[in-house]
Amino acid sequence: MIFQFERDFVDSLRCIPMVVRYKLDSCGVKLKLNHWHGLSQVQRQQLVTLPGETPTELGYYRQQLQQWVQALTGSPAQALEIPEHPPWLNPNQIPESVAVQLASLDLPALALSDWATLNPLQRFALLKLSRPGHENRNFVPALQEFGLWRSP
Repeated sequence: MIFQFERDFVDSLRCIPMVVRYKLDSCGVKLKLNHWHGLSQVQRQQLVTLPGETPTELGYYRQQLQQWVQALTGSPAQALEIPEHPPWLNPNQIPESVAVQLASLDLPALALSDWATLNPLQRFALLKLSRPGHENRNFVPALQEFGLWRSP
């Protein structure tokens, strides 16, 4: 699934879409942008469409990705620690970075009930788009796409 707010830069798959970033964080692989660019268009599309929900699927995803990176660079991609309780899987707590990003934009706080209605990929996207030190221009478009805010 490619979000609408990503359409302008992922149709060509020149950037790593959120669905792939979600699977990378879930399977514990740090894929650098130069690795992504070194993969073929077919491989990138496969990383978008390969399933990545169950431990078995994530294990296959990690194995396949590491084979491709190894063939490309001569060494595997760096491993990431997989959080024991990823915040995007918790519908009962809005991460602080999301609340801070909303406040910094003078937007109303999210209701916990709204956060809970999001699927894990949507929560992941808002979490990633609210991280300090990153370009956050897609945070508001994501809120709009997810039905959490309408511009006046």
